[in-house]
Amino acid sequence: MVNPYTDQHLDDGAFIRTFDENLNEQELIWHRDKNNREIAVLAGGGWQLQMDNKLPQELKAGNLYYINKEEYHRLIKGNGTLKLKIWEK
Repeated sequence: MVNPYTDQHLDDGAFIRTFDENLNEQELIWHRDKNNREIAVLAGGGWQLQMDNKLPQELKAGNLYYINKEEYHRLIKGNGTLKLKIWEK
């Protein structure tokens, strides 16, 4: 399966993850990550993050979000391209 995003690895160990505005929303599946992650939203409007058993929350530029390893979550497509900076802990 091809990922619905592209990654750009940075020198500080973080990476920029970009979700194109033209992706098929069905590609945004529930999943779990192998590591804890801290996420900063760099660009994108109306995109949402939904954690297991919680209502979706809008991802806002400038805010930080924390996802525990092995916690189910998914993205919900918004408008435009979503760009995130991700640090794995």
